[in-house]
Amino acid sequence: MKRIKTDVLIIGAGSGGLSVAAGAAQMGADVVLLEGHKMGGDCLNFGCVPSKALIASGKAAQSQRHASQYGVANGSGAADYAATKDHVHDVIAQIAPVDSQERFEGFGINVIREYGCFISPTEVQAGETVITARRIVIATGSSPLVPPIPGLSDVPFETNETIFDLRDKPEHLLIIGGGPIGMEMAQAHIRLGCSVTVIEGAQALGKDDPELAAVVLDSLRAEGVVIREQTKAARIKGAAGAIEVISETGETIAGTHLLMAVGRKANIDNLGLEAGKIKAKGNGIEVDAGLRTSNRKVYAIGDVAGGLQFTHVAGYHAGVIIRSMLFGLPSKAKVSHIPWATYTEPELAQVGLTEAQARKEHGTALEVVRFDYAHNDRAIAERKTTGFIKLMVHKGRPVGASIVGYQAGELINLWALALANRMKMSQIAAMVAPYPTIGEINKRAAGAYYSPRLFDNPKVKKIVGLVQRYIP
Repeated sequence: MKRIKTDVLIIGAGSGGLSVAAGAAQMGADVVLLEGHKMGGDCLNFGCVPSKALIASGKAAQSQRHASQYGVANGSGAADYAATKDHVHDVIAQIAPVDSQERFEGFGINVIREYGCFISPTEVQAGETVITARRIVIATGSSPLVPPIPGLSDVPFETNETIFDLRDKPEHLLIIGGGPIGMEMAQAHIRLGCSVTVIEGAQALGKDDPELAAVVLDSLRAEGVVIREQTKAARIKGAAGAIEVISETGETIAGTHLLMAVGRKANIDNLGLEAGKIKAKGNGIEVDAGLRTSNRKVYAIGDVAGGLQFTHVAGYHAGVIIRSMLFGLPSKAKVSHIPWATYTEPELAQVGLTEAQARKEHGTALEVVRFDYAHNDRAIAERKTTGFIKLMVHKGRPVGASIVGYQAGELINLWALALANRMKMSQIAAMVAPYPTIGEINKRAAGAYYSPRLFDNPKVKKIVGLVQRYIP
C-alpha cells in the first residue's frame, strides 16, 4: 500500500472539485485529486453540456419549421437523431480538454483515477494508495434518483447518464418527472420528431413561480408535449419498445421509451463517512455556513452538500472554501443571490425571492414591477415576444427577479449581480443599454419601478409647473 501526504485532498473531479484543485494548486498548495469515473463529472459528460447541445439541435429543427415568420420558406426540420448525438459528443469532446487529467497535472496536481473512501478522519484510501491530508474536500456530486416504483427494475429505462448515448430515435418517449431536466428533454425530443408524454406527480416546474411556469408549459403543450400533472406512477410494466406506466388511478400511459427525471441523490454511499467522522443529513452531507462537515478538517461542496444542485453553485462553493482553507479567513456560503435557469423555449430564470416568498417575507412593503417582452423592440424584431420580467422590490432594492422569455438565462445575470451587491433600483435604472437589445428589458423594468413615482405624482407635476412658469 502506497502512502502519501498532501495539503489538500479533493474527492471528485466535477465542477466544484476541479475549481478547488486549480485554485489551490496555483496558489501554492500541494494538491491530490481523486476521480474514479470521468473527469469533468456529471455536468460535462451527462448534464449541462450534452443537454444544451441536444436542445440546440431541437432549436435548429424548430427554426426551420417556422422560418416563414421571417419571410423565409419553411423547411421540414427533419432531424437525424443519431447525428444529433454525434453533435452532442463533439461538443463534449471540444470542452473536455479543459477538464482533462493532463491539464490538471500541468498545474502540479497529483491526479489519481480511483474512487476515495475514508479510513480515518484524516486518511482516504484510493485503490492502492492511502492519502493523509491537512484538509479534505468532498465534491462527489450527485446521480439520477431512481425511485422504487414497482416493476421499474424489470423494464429498460434511461436517465441523464444514458439518454445522450441513445442513437435510435424514440417513437414515443415517456418522461417521469416534470422538473427542469424533464421539461428540457421533453421539448428537445418533441422537436427532434418524437412523441413525448411527461408524467408528473405534482406540478410541473413546481419550484418556480407558477405564473411564469405556466408560460413555459403552455408553450410546450402548443408544440405537442403531453404534460400529465397530478399523475403519480404506481407501477411500470412492459419491455423494450412497449412500456406502460400505470397511474395511481389505474390509467395506463403507453410509450416506447422511458426517461426517469425525478431528481438527484447525493453520491455519498461509498465514501466511508462513518470512518471519517462525517455526518450525513437528508440528501447529502451536513455542513455549516462555511461548508465544513462535522469533521472540521473536511469540507463538502456542490450537490453533495445537500443544497441547490447546480454547476454554478459548486463553482461558487469552491471559492468560499478556498478563502477558508488557504488563507484561514472566515467565509460563508449564501443562497440569496444564486440564480438558476431552465433552458426550455421560452427560458425560465430566477434569482432571489419569488413573488410568493417575497410577499410572505415583506408583506405590504413589497412592490412588484413587471415589464413585458412585447414592449421590447428587439424582441419584436426577433419574433420573441412571449414572456415578461417580474421584479420584487423592498425599500428601493430588488430582493428577487423572475423572468420567462427569450434569453431569460442571460437577463438574470444582471439581477444576480444586483442581489449579490445589494444594489438599488436607481443604479439599475441609471444604466444605459444599447438599442435595440433584449437587455433593455432589464432597464425598462427598473424604469417601470420609477414611472408611477414620476408620472403619477402630483408633487412632481406641481414642481414642473412652477419651474416652467417662473424660471426663464
